[in-house]
Amino acid sequence: MAFNSKNPFLSDKRFSSNAVSRAGETHQAQIIDYNQEMTLSGTINKTAILFLLLCAGAIITWWMFFQEMNIMVPAIGGAIVGFILVIVSAFKPQYSQYLAPGYAFFEGLFIGGISAIFEAMYPGIVINAVGATLVTFLVCLGLYKFKIVKVTEQFKSVVIAATLAIATYYLISWIASLIFNFSPVHHGNSMMSIGISVFVIIIAALNLFLDFDQIEKGVQQRMPKFMEWYGAMGLMVTLVWLYIEFLRLLSKFASRD
Repeated sequence: MAFNSKNPFLSDKRFSSNAVSRAGETHQAQIIDYNQEMTLSGTINKTAILFLLLCAGAIITWWMFFQEMNIMVPAIGGAIVGFILVIVSAFKPQYSQYLAPGYAFFEGLFIGGISAIFEAMYPGIVINAVGATLVTFLVCLGLYKFKIVKVTEQFKSVVIAATLAIATYYLISWIASLIFNFSPVHHGNSMMSIGISVFVIIIAALNLFLDFDQIEKGVQQRMPKFMEWYGAMGLMVTLVWLYIEFLRLLSKFASRD
């Protein structure tokens, strides 16, 4: 979502009028209620809440898997519901305060299920993927905070184009594998497959800069309070994507041993 002065959500601020009469004239003074504006601390708090909800959902399917229960329904169902909530929020960000918590929990069901499967196949892989995701997040945050990486319009265009290209490639590969019954090149543990995973991880990491920039500009332009949920949700989507890609990459290395 572009943050600019013409954004319609800027008109959602809460105002109160105080009429002061002087010399037969009435002047209107508008007082901004800053509690209704997006803040950095508020966004951080919302992100923490979503992370806890994600972990809660993940614990459920993780426990179910190691209790030898069927996790396919909650895991796949969680992924589908989470995807739907993200799409709705993208078009209706004013509902993010309701959609974001639901996304985090249902996506957690999917994350817990897929993580348990990978952990059963390659013991220790989950903690390594979590660590790699955390380190990547902190490095990108540091690079952004100290202005080492600046988010320009050209930077945004390149990252968005690359992200859309990856999504299109994944979609076409998935459809083609169903129709023609073949294994896409990014599957398996070949060097080309590993190279693709590394490239995807780089693009996912670059998306973190877009998330940081979106949140910062939202705060600067005093966006409505619900944009804290929207910004936190966008950040969680990127982190989930990054984590899954690290799982895939590490599993490829493990399978080569």
